[in-house]
Amino acid sequence: MTVSASLLITAVVLCAVGALLMLTRPLTRILLGAVILSNGVNLLILASTGTAGAAPLLYGVDLRRVTDPLPQAIALTAIVITLGTTAFLLAMAYRSHQITGTDEVHDDLEDRRIVLRAEVFSERAQLREEFRSGSEPTADERERYREERRRLRDRLRADRARQARGRDASGDLWNDVIGADPEDYDRDGDTKADDRYPRDERGTTG
Repeated sequence: MTVSASLLITAVVLCAVGALLMLTRPLTRILLGAVILSNGVNLLILASTGTAGAAPLLYGVDLRRVTDPLPQAIALTAIVITLGTTAFLLAMAYRSHQITGTDEVHDDLEDRRIVLRAEVFSERAQLREEFRSGSEPTADERERYREERRRLRDRLRADRARQARGRDASGDLWNDVIGADPEDYDRDGDTKADDRYPRDERGTTG
């Protein structure tokens, strides 16, 4: 069996590029990485195609003209599976962009909430100790303490709002599957979808 070096090099490069893209966070790059990686794997499968050996049904035919049909069948099956995976990832990226405004894969919301709450409690305890220790706090220190508490509360509210947006499953079921436009979430013809959720005030609170 003769293997083409250029075919192998192309397959290895495609697999490497696809694997690197799939290690990133944006779903669009993950989608491209899955497609490129599948093409590289298909090339590797086709590169393994050689003579089929003794032909059980073909008599009087040169064996060098007959190839092994198994790698070709596997490659055809892989193409169909890749098409389904591409459609699934594309739908995920579209829905994620509608809900969060980005296609980036974020950390788990529950894990982020636990870490954020622990961080907030730690900072609050530290501020309380600084506020109560030493001499009588000045007006500036009191104001700074209140500002820090407001900032921590705003961070918790923003995280709860993000959780609410991520867990919302109201509206039409078909819209929840393929994605809904903001006007599909009207209530009484006046309230838009953006008004249903608490606004993320992280950018305004510093």
